[in-house]
Amino acid sequence: MADYILALDQGTTSSRAILFDQEARIISQGQYEIKQSFPHPGWVEHDPEQIWETQLSAARDAVGKSGILPDQISAIGITNQRETAMVWDKFTGKPIYPAIVWQDRRTAGICEELKQKGFEEEISSKTGLVIDAYFSATKIAWILDHVEGARERAAKGELLAGTIDSWLIWKLTGGEVHATDVTNASRTMLFNLHFRAWDDSMLNALNIPRSILPEIKMSGGQFGTAKEHWFGAAIPISSVLGDQQAALFGHTCLEAGSAKNTYGTGCFILMNTGTEAVVSRHGLLTTVAWGIGDEMYYALEGSVFVAGAAIQWLQEGLGLIQEPASSEDKAREVEDSEGVVVVPAFTGLGAPYWDMYSRGAIFGLTRGTTAAHLVRATLESLAFQSRDVIGAMEKDAGMPLTELRVDGGAVRNDLLMQFQADILGSDVTRTDYSETTALGAALLAGLTSGIWTREQLLTFNKSERVFTPLMESEERERRYLAWQDAVSRTMGWEKH
Repeated sequence: MADYILALDQGTTSSRAILFDQEARIISQGQYEIKQSFPHPGWVEHDPEQIWETQLSAARDAVGKSGILPDQISAIGITNQRETAMVWDKFTGKPIYPAIVWQDRRTAGICEELKQKGFEEEISSKTGLVIDAYFSATKIAWILDHVEGARERAAKGELLAGTIDSWLIWKLTGGEVHATDVTNASRTMLFNLHFRAWDDSMLNALNIPRSILPEIKMSGGQFGTAKEHWFGAAIPISSVLGDQQAALFGHTCLEAGSAKNTYGTGCFILMNTGTEAVVSRHGLLTTVAWGIGDEMYYALEGSVFVAGAAIQWLQEGLGLIQEPASSEDKAREVEDSEGVVVVPAFTGLGAPYWDMYSRGAIFGLTRGTTAAHLVRATLESLAFQSRDVIGAMEKDAGMPLTELRVDGGAVRNDLLMQFQADILGSDVTRTDYSETTALGAALLAGLTSGIWTREQLLTFNKSERVFTPLMESEERERRYLAWQDAVSRTMGWEKH
């Protein structure tokens, strides 16, 4: 019986593939690193051919190690690094330029021109995004402008453009399908959330022909079939999701008000807002969570710039801990932070403050302050910053947080997770799976192909531990007010 799911997880630093069984358990996996290229300051590129070759090799490894027959795989689910964009030849399949990675800042000048032309409000209302080099649109425009003959070839219909999901779909289907899903489309700055289509005004503003862009499909749907020669059997592609949306689905945050926080170098927080595209008034992004059937589900997204990076700073910058994992033991040497507040605004502040001139600071130092107090206060800063973003989400969405599900390296720190629950006043659920992104792609593919029902999805990725708030509400608000006061004192520092 064909009831295995192959998830392809194409990330910024590696291509991974995981094979899941009918109980959503990991059977086997493969992984290969991706070479990062930095040709100029602020530029980040990937080789599209290497992305494809490593993803194919990872998938073949996962299938080969599993001991199952290829025709036992019922569907492929794809999840990918978002915003990274590329252009390739429609006939030869050769990229005309390297993929420009989401971190790349070369198109900041194009973004400034769009702002000067008065596009900010239009882009915000139509796409849910802000004008920034982070998104795909200006990357595609840059390639068309800087590769000789590209504009003419695009106008003649000789080129195709898209995000990494589109590239993988095109390669897997032997060039038969040029498609993307609504989550990836919603990160391009070209997708109209309200009409669920590429926006003519944005295409015209950047001179991008509609003909080179992929067809937009719902995230859970049919994206063609991977050719038999790749894996030994023809396998339908049944789901496509951007990585953060895949993590939200993998956490089974299927109800409005549920949210996930991925604690990495920074924090990526997404809250499901249901079938309504909520416009943010607090500097958050409105994005598509996923599309299933005729229904599109939306999310608010906010980022904490410095999370795990602050713990690295404790180790590498200050030498207060031997390794990130030892931060919990060090912090437990003291009962609390004794009024010390660390604001790790090393690169400014994001939502809801948006102050690029803010800089990091430590407040409340006394003669009795020790390394343990500083470590504890730094860990607490991750939770305070997450509350800042989640508070903005609650105000925008007009609904309270029902549960925060968490993943990422820092979630193994019990002290941090307990403090996160305390300062939010909400349960924080740490789940069994560390591979939540791949799981999300697999769960949606299994739902689409009829292996699982929606009710069954909720039985997967069970909680490993739930952290319940223990702090009194008065103490919670007192601590949070002290945090907000500290943040306000860091603002505009670089202007002094």
